Amino acid sequence: MPKMTGAKLLAQTVHGYGIGTVFFVPYIAPRALMEMESLGIKRVQARGEKAAAYMADAYARVRRAPSLCMAQSVGAVNLAAGLQDAWLSCSPVVAVTGREWQEHQLRHAYQEVDHMAPFSAVTDYNAYVAKPEELSHHLRQAFRAATTGTPRPTHLDLQGIDGGAVVNVEADLEVIVEEQFASLPPFRPTADQESIEEALALLSRAQRPVIVAGGGVTTSDARAELIAMAEKLSIPVATALNAKAMFPADHPLAVGVPGSYSRACSNQILCQADLVFYIGSHTGGQLTNNYTIPPPGVRVVQLDINPAEIGRNYPVQAGLQGDVRDTLRRMLATAESAPPRDDWIKRVQTLVREWKAEVSEHYNSDKSPMRPERLCKELSEHLPSDAILVSDTGHSGVWTGTMLDLRHPDQSYIRCSGSLGWGMPASIGAKCAAPERPVLCFTGDAGIWYHLAELETAARCGVNTVIAVNNNHSLNQERDGVEAIYGGTTAGSDELWLFDDADFASIADSMGCLGITVTKPSEIAGALERAFAADRPVVIDVKTDVEGIAPRAWVPS
Repeated sequence: MPKMTGAKLLAQTVHGYGIGTVFFVPYIAPRALMEMESLGIKRVQARGEKAAAYMADAYARVRRAPSLCMAQSVGAVNLAAGLQDAWLSCSPVVAVTGREWQEHQLRHAYQEVDHMAPFSAVTDYNAYVAKPEELSHHLRQAFRAATTGTPRPTHLDLQGIDGGAVVNVEADLEVIVEEQFASLPPFRPTADQESIEEALALLSRAQRPVIVAGGGVTTSDARAELIAMAEKLSIPVATALNAKAMFPADHPLAVGVPGSYSRACSNQILCQADLVFYIGSHTGGQLTNNYTIPPPGVRVVQLDINPAEIGRNYPVQAGLQGDVRDTLRRMLATAESAPPRDDWIKRVQTLVREWKAEVSEHYNSDKSPMRPERLCKELSEHLPSDAILVSDTGHSGVWTGTMLDLRHPDQSYIRCSGSLGWGMPASIGAKCAAPERPVLCFTGDAGIWYHLAELETAARCGVNTVIAVNNNHSLNQERDGVEAIYGGTTAGSDELWLFDDADFASIADSMGCLGITVTKPSEIAGALERAFAADRPVVIDVKTDVEGIAPRAWVPS
């Protein structure tokens, strides 16, 4: 084996796995960062560890491949906190941190706390690396664990506060890259034929079936197969937020997003179904509105690459363990075309049409300040055909999930899985993953405040993402709950959800970005055109109505 430093091994391994951008907060592995520069890897130095993790999360999701984020010892637990979203979204992020020397452990070393416990909550592989000879093995295992089965983050803790005991030392080292684990999914097993035939028999006998497509459809790149399955078996399709782009919004079988961040019609349709086919879905609390939609007792068929997920939240009539794309292909080859379920399809389409009529007043409103529903309409109509839409959580997730239609097959959607403020730094990671595509972040004023400093990161690093701020100068999602506690509107209750009306366009200008202010729906198309043509990051400050509060999820009476 050739002699090389751990830094060169790390850089060449990362390069071999196809990672073109690394996200970090110094001081971590500077020798490795130098080696990465020589290989053409872009180094994005974030202003905070959580933001670096968010960037890496989005980078991995857009590429459907592993990513890398790094932080030194004192920032390690901050980085672990940032991996929560990657964990919840099943994103293959590899995290590298430094740690104090072993002989300093458990002795109140300066700035040191235990790293292994925080990372164990948000990773599938969590290893301590004491010397360079151990690095190759743990790197390979980190990439394997990140990409295999349900994708998840992994973590390597290198000895030395900047990892120097591992990366700065020369040893007999070998770069080994297992290309199979450089993209998702590394394996494509298919469900056995007996299970496929059992599932198809249940689907054919159902009178009111619904498909619920989850993030596994996106990971497996199974959009075409999902559409073909729905059409061949005449089954309506609801999509989790993580699969929003996997089924055409204007398809006659399209139901929309169910659960907590949902359309009323989607929840109504699932509550009327007599069989639900979950495809690549964890059937989690948000998608099912805390396991109430569909109601317990509904018959379920479930397909997932991870057998531990099958039947976790809903007992199954038939379970299919396999990769979504290739198992759907086998099902399509086996299944006979189903006769149209005319009565059921008409019922589904009626519920969707009634919901659209119910929201049309705000969706088409010309009032100023703008309704967020109208903002979503304008974005639906004017987003570029190959745009990547990055959504924050809270109201941003509700509005983009329910009201913003993706109308072109080459558009993509990724969303925050829990941590408000994820959206803006995530859009930086998404743009690094696909620099040739337009990227739009949808966030609110409450969301952008979390990591506002990352606008400087985007400008300094030349990452020209576009951030649309639903600026209602509030956390208005919290208003009803706060005022219920107070018994009405008071000065004290207002303090808990109202903000001053910030000028985010001016803030963006001051940080080297372009700021655009929008007050009318008619201005959005021109603002988008100007933003995507700009040679720098852009913030579009959209002044919206503080009364634009998303309705609560529909539930059965």
